[in-house]
Amino acid sequence: MKGRGILWLGGIVLCWFILAAESVPAAGGGKGAANGGAGKPLVVAVEFNTHASAAYVARARGLYEAEGLRIKTFDSYVTGMALAAALTRGDVDAAYICLAPAISAHANGGVALKVVSGTHHYGYAVVADPKKIKTPHDLEKPGMRIGCVREGNAADVFFEKGISRYGLNRSAVMKNVRRMNPPEQILALKTGRLDAAVMPEHYPSIAVAQGYKVVFSARDVWPDMQGSVLAVSDRLLESHPEMVKSLVRVNRLATRWINDHPRESAAIVFDALNVAGQIDGASAVYPAPQARLAGKISLSPEVVLSSITQGVQITADVDPVQVQKTIDTMAELGLIRGRFDARGILKLEWPGI
Repeated sequence: MKGRGILWLGGIVLCWFILAAESVPAAGGGKGAANGGAGKPLVVAVEFNTHASAAYVARARGLYEAEGLRIKTFDSYVTGMALAAALTRGDVDAAYICLAPAISAHANGGVALKVVSGTHHYGYAVVADPKKIKTPHDLEKPGMRIGCVREGNAADVFFEKGISRYGLNRSAVMKNVRRMNPPEQILALKTGRLDAAVMPEHYPSIAVAQGYKVVFSARDVWPDMQGSVLAVSDRLLESHPEMVKSLVRVNRLATRWINDHPRESAAIVFDALNVAGQIDGASAVYPAPQARLAGKISLSPEVVLSSITQGVQITADVDPVQVQKTIDTMAELGLIRGRFDARGILKLEWPGI
């Protein structure tokens, strides 16, 4: 399967480089410059799902302000690869992003970034109409219609792991795949245009609440899978290390609070994700047609609670071994240009936190 997706990714990366703009890091540094009114205003970006629960909770509870961090914009992206493109263009200082697209941005887009903390483990699942698909091998059947995000997204990498884990005929499965984003998949399931969907949380939890069944999840096929991470640009880390340390502290506080107060956290995340044709503070980033789609999806605090307590494992921990496994898997699939040492993108030691 070597070479899979490289041409597609190469074209995207070329477009990113054409759009790329140099940005000059703010002068100064140290805690006094990073925190307080004189600090650099941050552009923070998230994937629009429960993977970013720590960011939503941190914002709602004023944790950024308590650390003296000034958030210039808080942007939402419908998929990890869309957010990876923003990282490549230099539009983002800090991103709550699935690990796989962060790796793609670094390996294929040349983005100088560091993973500084985690946000969750697991968080991906295949859901299906139980009348048509009861086991993983049913995904091979001719005529099955399977929704999946684009190549290189974390859900796609997870799906490949599941195909391998269950010994499925990859060619037969891939003939059934239709590429579309998660909101489109949910609505396609509902209208009978899909029989199964491969999605990141919170979308599988929505589908389960509507009567669909989980065929397999990340917990089934990838023990201790690193889901999403907090990644920052090397520019920010080099010019404002104390600011990055504050972001890490905020993330750890938020993940702890979510685990200690899951119901209250679900209410906060529900408010952030519950849209009706308008995206929370990010309409210019989250495209209007997708915003309208998201507004048609039924969401409730109970669904969000299920997602953040069962669909994902909220934690700030990052296992370098798991990061390396993701890099190696993506290299084997041809999704990145080659294997590299995970230590080159990790900055996990933060004394004093």
